[in-house]
Amino acid sequence: MKTIYKTFSTFLLIVLLSACSKDFLDLKPLDQEVSTSFYKTEDQAMQALVSIYDVLGYQETPGVSWAPFIVVSDILSDDAYAGGSDANDGQDENEFNTFNIPTTSKIAHAIWLKNYTGIYRANLLLERIDEVEASDEFKKRLIAESKFLRAYFYFEQAAYFENIPLLTRTLSGPSEYKQPQATPEQVYNQIALDLNEAISDLPATVTPAEAGRITKWAAQALLARVYLFYNGVYGKDLVAGSNTINKAVLVDYLDELIATSGHDLFENYQDNFKLVGEYGKESVFEISYGDTPPWWDWGYVRGGEGNLSAQMQGPRVANSTNWNRGWSFGTVSQKLVDDLKNDPRYQYTVLTQEELDGVLTVGYQHTGYFSKKYSSDAEHWGGSGQFELNRTCNHRVIRFSDVLLMAAELGSANAQQYLDRVRARVGLGSVPATPDNIYKERRLELSLEGIRYFDVLRKGLAYATQELTVTGVRGPNYVGEQQLFDVTFNAATKGFLPIPQTEMDLSGGAFVQNQGY
Repeated sequence: MKTIYKTFSTFLLIVLLSACSKDFLDLKPLDQEVSTSFYKTEDQAMQALVSIYDVLGYQETPGVSWAPFIVVSDILSDDAYAGGSDANDGQDENEFNTFNIPTTSKIAHAIWLKNYTGIYRANLLLERIDEVEASDEFKKRLIAESKFLRAYFYFEQAAYFENIPLLTRTLSGPSEYKQPQATPEQVYNQIALDLNEAISDLPATVTPAEAGRITKWAAQALLARVYLFYNGVYGKDLVAGSNTINKAVLVDYLDELIATSGHDLFENYQDNFKLVGEYGKESVFEISYGDTPPWWDWGYVRGGEGNLSAQMQGPRVANSTNWNRGWSFGTVSQKLVDDLKNDPRYQYTVLTQEELDGVLTVGYQHTGYFSKKYSSDAEHWGGSGQFELNRTCNHRVIRFSDVLLMAAELGSANAQQYLDRVRARVGLGSVPATPDNIYKERRLELSLEGIRYFDVLRKGLAYATQELTVTGVRGPNYVGEQQLFDVTFNAATKGFLPIPQTEMDLSGGAFVQNQGY
């Protein structure tokens, strides 16, 4: 069983798609299942929780755009270009790659809508959970999971857009639709409050049947990631209600996680991105993708469970036994290759065109390099359905190696030991646990996992300009004029996306557009 929440999600989906089939003739009519009669039983509460978890896997907003987190974040970073079949195919992505993002960006709008969908669903369950006939223990766990998920969506939203509305309840009607933007401090402190409150009521372990449900360790690790970004960008500690969340608090959380959670490093680095590594000991927080149910509908991609990042980043290869018919978005940069070239992790991170069998079609911004972590490799082909929509690789959101490096960066007394563990796993010797060495290790360990861009932004705009402006760098297999690969970071935007114009218009003047747009 992939995960408990995908199992529930699949069940609900089958009910919706098969309501007229003989197998479901005895079910209660779906049009009677409305909010006023829902939120009564444990089963209904679990279905509501599933609906929140399900948004984690959204990579497409119907009628708007595709926006897989890994693809979008890596294209924004210096690890990857936009790619695609040609300049028109990757036009929306290339706006992100070159930091020429219009307020009408479809990708930005898709991200915005996804996260507020998750926030709305979390708010709704939190408001209605008291109506459920269930034990206090059951309710506490669902409340904690809902708060974690709300915090996750708010963190992604704030890290992308900075100035956003803060909604901790559902809106009662049109009179409340015009909500003001909150300050970043207000949003991040709410994130910290949600995570800090969730920690005490989340379990330390889950059963194999519940794989994918949140643990206290995931909440502690996410709180550390939030802190590093917030403190780096804004220079402040987090305040969770009456509790200050500073480096000392987080070091205690992460030291506890490292010592007692049971999480550990895989012996082999490459196992992190193979089926054998799904929900393994190195995965602290993971989002499930798969081919259950098999999906065919190009008009409603969200209905399936396939990993679009893997499909989009796979090479455009036909007649291959190892990779098949990806779309060559997110082509890997020579800059990342140069940084990784002499590192043991290179061979498990970067796929080179020389490794490909079959017939390769050269796409836009072809560099000869592709992501190997999330790709259209044979191990992750779906068993049935439209194969582009059924890639089966899970998204490892927080790995144990990331936890070790965060604890080291935050100043744990065990910093040297933690850094050494990450390096020793891939056969590298010890280096001093200085801030520069720890930060460099993050680049090598976590590249092409959607983390790099936010790591760069939290080091300041001068550093972002230095790292994200890449001109005149060209690898041996690049195809096309140099100007196709030159990127200049737009520091005027501070690295944030524009508030979608549609949302600006709907706000009726309540929103102020982000700087630089």
